[in-house]
Amino acid sequence: MPLLNIPIEFFLFAITLLGVAIFHKRNLEVAVAGLVVITLYKGLITQDVDLIAHFLHEERLVLNLLGLLLGFAILARHFELSKVPDWLPRFLPDDWKGGFVLLVMVAILSTFLDNIAAAIIGGVVADHVYKHRVSVGYLAAIVAASNAGGAGSVIGDTTTTMMWIAGVPALHVADAFIAAIVAVAFSGVVAARAQQRYQPVTKNPPAHLHLDVGHLLIVGLIIVGAIAANIGLDFPAAGVWAAIVLGGFIRKTPWYEVTKAIKGALFLVSLVLSASLMPVKELPAPSPESAFGLGFVSAVFDNIPLTALALYQGGYDWGILAFAVGFGGSMIWFGSSAGVAMSNLYPQAKNTLIWLREGWHVPVAYVLGFLIMYLLLGWHPDVLPAKQ
Repeated sequence: MPLLNIPIEFFLFAITLLGVAIFHKRNLEVAVAGLVVITLYKGLITQDVDLIAHFLHEERLVLNLLGLLLGFAILARHFELSKVPDWLPRFLPDDWKGGFVLLVMVAILSTFLDNIAAAIIGGVVADHVYKHRVSVGYLAAIVAASNAGGAGSVIGDTTTTMMWIAGVPALHVADAFIAAIVAVAFSGVVAARAQQRYQPVTKNPPAHLHLDVGHLLIVGLIIVGAIAANIGLDFPAAGVWAAIVLGGFIRKTPWYEVTKAIKGALFLVSLVLSASLMPVKELPAPSPESAFGLGFVSAVFDNIPLTALALYQGGYDWGILAFAVGFGGSMIWFGSSAGVAMSNLYPQAKNTLIWLREGWHVPVAYVLGFLIMYLLLGWHPDVLPAKQ
């Protein structure tokens, strides 16, 4: 039952996203209500999908997202208790360049560590560096940096890992680093300067500061566990939680962080499941223009099903697509899992209008990065679809 030749499901999803943007203090309730309405419509009206089979198919993705968002919330607290965020500022420049260096560190971390964890670590450090006064524009830059770093690495983002497993060469995906460097340079400088005006970098750590090696060791275990499980099992959440359990024998596990992060995790899962129910059978014909457009789509539509459709369809330049679907989600706070994780640390980030106003540098950085990458490398699509 299309309306204006557009399936009703898309209108329902658009209304859900609009509700999230307007009622940001009730984002979970809006997202769950949207999922329920879309599910009822698919099950009772269109009846074009086996809902039980569909949700079972999405089970692995949902469990991985939940595991990562909740597990990395615990990592953030261990990292904070290690006192490294208090100690690190002494190595940062004491003007806007300190904020820029921190963003570059987040991007580098994300090349070998899950972008959710990289964003969370950056957010925790920023909270200490800027004395608990971090602007939403700078938070957007942290999320953008984490997504940029993961865009060129086959172990830095779920979408690039999917490409790698499907047979896309890692070096082809790494082309995205060209666009990522440009994007981080522009977004980072703009955001760091604005943050310095809002709250200057604090260089001097507390007197007689001692690092807690136990908590720091647990952080290392979680990072190693995530990387190992991502490479070996394509399920990084398993490694994260194995490390958390093991870390409980070293330091007390801050389980209360799970209760603080659960709403954000369920919110993201609700949006992902709603997106998975959209009647998208294929993407537009592969071209530089369509890949560019997918970056903006990924700001509101989960990039995992977008990547799966692209792999099924074939014919894309995978380096360009990796940057588009990876970095594009940074434009809105709920466009990526890293953004949702950041909003768990900073609830003010859930105000979509403020994110768009203060984080204007992110979409501009996306356009600049995409154009420079395309001008330097051109468009080199695969002749055949990637392996399934």
